[in-house]
Amino acid sequence: MRALKESFVQGLRDGIPICLGYFSVSIAFGMSSVIMGIPIFYTFLISITNLTSAGQMAGAGLLASKAALIEIALTTLIINARYFLMSLSLSQKVNPKMKLWQRMLVSYGITDEIFAVEIGQSGLLSFSYMSGLIVCSAFGWFTGTLIGASAGSLLPAGIGAALNIALYAMFIAIVTPASLASKPVLFCSISSAVLSILFSILPGFKEISAGYMIILITLIISVICALRFPVHGEDHQNLDENKEGKCS
Repeated sequence: MRALKESFVQGLRDGIPICLGYFSVSIAFGMSSVIMGIPIFYTFLISITNLTSAGQMAGAGLLASKAALIEIALTTLIINARYFLMSLSLSQKVNPKMKLWQRMLVSYGITDEIFAVEIGQSGLLSFSYMSGLIVCSAFGWFTGTLIGASAGSLLPAGIGAALNIALYAMFIAIVTPASLASKPVLFCSISSAVLSILFSILPGFKEISAGYMIILITLIISVICALRFPVHGEDHQNLDENKEGKCS
């Protein structure tokens, strides 16, 4: 029992940096969502049921524009498809004794940052550690969303509209360092931006709704990048060696 408690507390500690990062980002989401016309309660509900910044923002925008449910579902599915791969990777690292209901619970909290912390741990992942990490991280996201949504509902329309740029600035801040460090990421970022601009001005494409445009662009860029920057066997070996070096 003591070991389980210590493991849970260690998860809480490891989740503090993620919690702080999520708190600031979710404030921007909460403000943007309310400014788009989504009530505070539903904005908070989105954060509870869909723990992903990009998916939440896209979904909130589609909801505000009264998009069809199938469009919203497909868009969030494409945006969040990476979590399938993360889940498969983590399934090889969790304790084999972890029960099915426990696996289902921790699968809720698989995000990019939480995955990075968990995959970097040495040894098998326990339910108590993963729970602590997720609880701490999610707390920052939930509270930030609530504060941002509440603040957004009190701001004048002009100031609130100006704050919409905060979320775009956040994505730029996230993508820029990765783009400078990786040629494939840089190519993907620029290609996505160029294709998005072209689709918004070209006849026949500009009539496509925002949700389906995201789906189409994501699929096109994914195929291009997979063909242009394939990962070979030796690349996998180098990644594994680097991972082992970091964990040791």
